[in-house]
Amino acid sequence: MALGEARATVYCTGRSSRLARGVPRKQGDWRFDLSGRLETIEETAERVTVRGGIGIPAVVDHASPGAVQKLIAQIEQEQGKLGLLVNAIWGGDSLLEFSKAFWQLDLQKGFRMIESGVHTNIVTSRFAVPLLIESAKKSGGGLIVEVTDGDSYQYRGNLFYDLAKTTSIRMAYVFARELRRKNVAAAALTPGFLRSEVMLEHLGVTDVNWREAVAKDPDFAESETPVYSGRAVVNLVADPNLFEKSGRVFGTWALAEEYGFCDIDGRRPHWGNHMQKKCGDAMKPCDDAFYQYWAGGMTDTLLANWP
Repeated sequence: MALGEARATVYCTGRSSRLARGVPRKQGDWRFDLSGRLETIEETAERVTVRGGIGIPAVVDHASPGAVQKLIAQIEQEQGKLGLLVNAIWGGDSLLEFSKAFWQLDLQKGFRMIESGVHTNIVTSRFAVPLLIESAKKSGGGLIVEVTDGDSYQYRGNLFYDLAKTTSIRMAYVFARELRRKNVAAAALTPGFLRSEVMLEHLGVTDVNWREAVAKDPDFAESETPVYSGRAVVNLVADPNLFEKSGRVFGTWALAEEYGFCDIDGRRPHWGNHMQKKCGDAMKPCDDAFYQYWAGGMTDTLLANWP
């Protein structure tokens, strides 16, 4: 939707097509099971178009290399270029087991989480990047965004969830390292408390009366809509100094402060400040000192000019 506001052409991809809907959720399904939700790629594409862009739905299983290759070929044929890839591929909420230690976890659920949150992003980036590189030769630059959870390497309460979300941050760094001479940047982006359709439903409110849920969860007062993340991406890709940010992770709140954009309701929620007040010095976002430990080493020393 935010990219639509910026008049972009957006391919909205995934398996959540209207063509595959119609099977109701079973009674008793866990509240964050996404398999039977009503939101679809077609609806998303329509919302992009209504806001001034061009939304194009495309049914894609991002765990399938063949399906992703077909998508990229379609984009190249129809648009002739690709300037931005946002990897927000995730379906792991129904697989989470926060109340269990790693030796008690269901391995099948855990490995499915890794597949949905890591493998899909790697597959998609693998086949999208060649077109990004070719497009950047003409446009002056491209961007990959890895959507994660949290702007630090803090413990995330579940082994597989921790691996998936910290890997997104690391992937952005590795992508940036290997693309640094290709005019394509990469960054990780985290929302704060996301006021998604799933969360609204879980708290028994809508996007109109969402404030009523603050009584149930005080942290919800500082929540944000998905459009906040979208506007963060729009501002990132338009930043003339984008490559100074390449390889790092950013919170929506920090980018909103820097670029001056607001959420869809005109607010500028700052999850970082909120959690700082609540948890104090326990909140330690990745900073310059942190990234110094990532640079150098054997590979950067012996293969400094690769690739």
